[in-house]
Amino acid sequence: MKRMLNNLIYYVTFGLWYAFSLLPFWVMYRLSDLMFYPFYYVHRYRRAVVRKNLTEAFPEKTEEEIVRIEKAYYHFFCDYVVETVKMMSMSRKTMAKHMRFEGMEQVEETFAKGQSVSVYLGHYCNWEWVSSLPMHFKGPEYGAHIYHPLENKVFDRLFLYMRDRFCSHSIAQADTLRAIMAVENTGVHTLVGYIADQVPGYASAHYWPQFLHHDTPAFTGAERITRILQTAVYYMDLERPRRGYYVGRLRKICDHPDELPKFQLTEQYYRLLEESIHRNPPYWLWSHNRWKRTREEFERLYPEAERRRMLSKL
Repeated sequence: MKRMLNNLIYYVTFGLWYAFSLLPFWVMYRLSDLMFYPFYYVHRYRRAVVRKNLTEAFPEKTEEEIVRIEKAYYHFFCDYVVETVKMMSMSRKTMAKHMRFEGMEQVEETFAKGQSVSVYLGHYCNWEWVSSLPMHFKGPEYGAHIYHPLENKVFDRLFLYMRDRFCSHSIAQADTLRAIMAVENTGVHTLVGYIADQVPGYASAHYWPQFLHHDTPAFTGAERITRILQTAVYYMDLERPRRGYYVGRLRKICDHPDELPKFQLTEQYYRLLEESIHRNPPYWLWSHNRWKRTREEFERLYPEAERRRMLSKL
């Protein structure tokens, strides 16, 4: 019965989203402009989290500057919502016009050398549209992105449908290594995207870089997988030159991650992401409670001997 109800809700929601996605961009952006007011002034969606994050990340800025960034963020977030729904019906031609990539020639050279690719990115600009990257492959390479399944099964199915429309494959976080190795064993090279600025559980907080003036627990699973698979590693540096248009620049971090000291790859990723955010602050996901876990609590839960034991297993 529950499954039937979920299916019904899924198809009804799918139909509504699809109908909405057929609206032209200019209409969707007018609706986004209207959405801003209830989001910001009425519902005040996570306003306290956003204000706290911005104030602590930019201690040098005045309150007036923080409020300006805050409002710009909510305007962008409303755009992100309508742009994501637009993926339901966007053609590949339209997507390629609105989401461009630079540096693909480097990636093709990496493939030609017989090496697969890992791409680090953050919740910055429209990260959902980055799933269109595999449309630009010249060869038979396999493009995928790692995702954390949503608790809401209806929304999980909707996002999987949208993300997979543009030649990318969704791999659940728990299946990452097994799924990639299965493809690699067929002789096909892979390009896998990792959104690596999420919050790990304390048991997985093996490294704490300084990020936007915070001790920040970092996921290191992507680094471990790139070392095992010996992939070249790139950073996706996103920009938004104008409303509705994005450019993703692929910046190579390294060819051989196993030659770097442990966690240096993760450190470099956070430095590059911080650079992107400082360049244009409103486009990062400030409503995410990124610093809800603290190093003090981590050290309380895991004494030094236990922390050493955890690191020795990595």
